[in-house]
Amino acid sequence: MIKDSFLWVLRLLVGGLFIFSGLIKVNDPVGTSIKLEEYFDVFSNDIAGFFSIFEPFALPIGVFLVVLEVGLGVMLILGVKSKFTVWLLGLMILFFTFLTFYSAYFNKVTDCGCFGDAIKLTPWESFYKDIILLVLIAILLLFKDDLPQTSPKWAKGIVILTLITSLLLSIVAIRNLPFIDFRAYKVGVNIPKAMEPSAPLLYSYVMKKDGETVVLDQYPSDESYEFVEMNLKNPENLPKISDFAVWNEDGDYSQEMFTGNKVVILVSSMPKMSEANLDKIDGLIESLKDSPLKVVFVAAATEEEINDLKEKRGWDITSLQADATVVKTIIRSNPGILVLKGGVVLAKYHHNNTPEATEVIDLFMK
Repeated sequence: MIKDSFLWVLRLLVGGLFIFSGLIKVNDPVGTSIKLEEYFDVFSNDIAGFFSIFEPFALPIGVFLVVLEVGLGVMLILGVKSKFTVWLLGLMILFFTFLTFYSAYFNKVTDCGCFGDAIKLTPWESFYKDIILLVLIAILLLFKDDLPQTSPKWAKGIVILTLITSLLLSIVAIRNLPFIDFRAYKVGVNIPKAMEPSAPLLYSYVMKKDGETVVLDQYPSDESYEFVEMNLKNPENLPKISDFAVWNEDGDYSQEMFTGNKVVILVSSMPKMSEANLDKIDGLIESLKDSPLKVVFVAAATEEEINDLKEKRGWDITSLQADATVVKTIIRSNPGILVLKGGVVLAKYHHNNTPEATEVIDLFMK
């Protein structure tokens, strides 16, 4: 009885964590694919070149993994094909543990994306989390013969429904934007304010004197102290946004982005940019030409690539450059549309949902 209760709690814990982790990534499968691309790029350079083959398939691989993650969590809790489920979970957590250890030890991918953008973990925190899960799953494997051997039809039906629903939600999120935006550039955020500390940053200073190590709240004026290191005491007050920057050949344009009313056309990669709805974006730019809104084109591309696209599409608008990672963080669409009022994010649109000019103008009337 005690063993059965213990195993049930383990199934609930492990299965619940996999469901939670998977659903967060179902919410943003494009973010998961971006993280996989990072891993494939690192592995192709550090381990074997063939990993680069997987980069173009990062999105379908990501969708498969997150749907599987949710499905296996439900299967474990409901006792559907328990032995198969536990073995598969064991293989998955071994794979994840390798990824997080590699990230932590070699400091290659500083955010594993285990919980998407909802919960940020350091590489070592991610690794320790996976070690705990590995131990829990190992216990389940040890007692796999005591797990449910059969399951009712309704349980299997729920698993199938879960897999289909997770897949459909992933597709909807890809073709639109994440249902819930956990990133720093979500609607309502004041970008320039988010670029500042939420409170004064406090530091402690580790110093040495006469062979002894001391920690001081203020840097000592006594020159006999030897500096060792400086540690931030309140990292929770660091700026939520620290990487925003746009520029062109005339210089930095970041602060100008936070003045007035702007509609920003964003492109994170010219070669990967979808052309499916560029005609709608053309119409939006043309309709806003004589409005009080300024349309700006921001792309992670060379000036030559930017000018070529502008000439091809007939866009007579200001163009700026940006880092690809920043653009991908701002919006999960390539191209995408960002609406700013004095640096405050009013709206974000996937290119599939390119708005009419009247809809954009109405945002500023509210």
